[in-house]
Amino acid sequence: MDQQLKYDLFQAYYDARRNKRNTINQIRFEIEYERNLLGLYEQIIQRKYEIKPSIAFIVNEPVKREIFAADFSDRVIHHLIFNYINPILDETFIYDSYSCRKGKGTHFGIQRMAGFLKACSENYTRDCYVLKLDLKGYFMSINKHLLWQKLQAMLLHQRERFDPQLVWYLLEKVIRTDPKQGCIIRGNRDDWEGLPPTKSLFYAKPDCGLPIGNLTSQLFSNVYLHDFDCYVKNELGVEYYGRYVDDFVLIHPDKLFLKEVLGKIQDYLAEQSALELHTGKIYLQHYAKGFAFLGAYIKPYRCYAGKRLKRNFFRAVGETDRLLSDQVEKKTLQKVRSSLNSYLGVLRHYSTYNIRRDALLKKPHLFFKYGYFAGNLKKYKVKRQYANV
Repeated sequence: MDQQLKYDLFQAYYDARRNKRNTINQIRFEIEYERNLLGLYEQIIQRKYEIKPSIAFIVNEPVKREIFAADFSDRVIHHLIFNYINPILDETFIYDSYSCRKGKGTHFGIQRMAGFLKACSENYTRDCYVLKLDLKGYFMSINKHLLWQKLQAMLLHQRERFDPQLVWYLLEKVIRTDPKQGCIIRGNRDDWEGLPPTKSLFYAKPDCGLPIGNLTSQLFSNVYLHDFDCYVKNELGVEYYGRYVDDFVLIHPDKLFLKEVLGKIQDYLAEQSALELHTGKIYLQHYAKGFAFLGAYIKPYRCYAGKRLKRNFFRAVGETDRLLSDQVEKKTLQKVRSSLNSYLGVLRHYSTYNIRRDALLKKPHLFFKYGYFAGNLKKYKVKRQYANV
């Protein structure tokens, strides 16, 4: 077991650093990563592991959010826990839970919803209705005692697939620790102005709230609503249902049925998970009107890019002119190409040719000096003579 834990820690380290290369926290850990990993190993087997202070700050894009960034060593532990229990949990989750799951995600969820709309309306030939719901302050409302019970229920009969003493020890550390205690505030406290209390851990009820940004928080958010997913699918009998974190959609031929289940959903969430719906975001409409979901707007026959995605794309295009206005280096061109192609890669999935044309062609941009667009404005390529500037 000791050797296996060492191997698992090294694997968790490689997983944790995959998307955190060149951050100060990660570089500091990597300088002596073998020594640091063996230190984590000793702390775990001696049951002396303690979570380090988080860094709290505000981000404003794509929306204003509070982030508690864990120390890199704690991120390694998050990945260790994830690697142990996610394979078990993923087998248990319903198919149409899309967040933090391999092979799924936002684009998959949008495609599934578009398919549900087509199937429920029998290829847009009969009436059906869309009920879209959102939870109020979801991450800050997650009750840690209930989360612990839900995790136990899902893992209790799978203990032969992991070391229960080790996993429960680490899970309890991560869940019970309050990230507010000893946290380091980055930026100014004024940064929190305008952030609703329901979106801040500093206003969460006692023993409630998970920090946004941690891998374990994403996984736990799926665990916390798994019983609700099963309730909607199995007890309410909703065939066309999908959820991404706290955004969920029900599609059904009978509008009255959806009105009736809305009350049942509210009661179930309050009684079983201590959650409440965001009353200002309850959407119930005929399918022909379409609906927004995960940054897209889904309508019969096609999907459109959402307002936020369009706004950010136009902003990114404008930013390229600023980047290219000074002396251009290879890394600058790489940054411009990566930015443009990142957005174009997302936009190509939707009916967005006019958006791409308006953003890229309606006025002269400096990126045309260094490159061109291929595939009907689907990809930006740097001209050969500038490839090594």
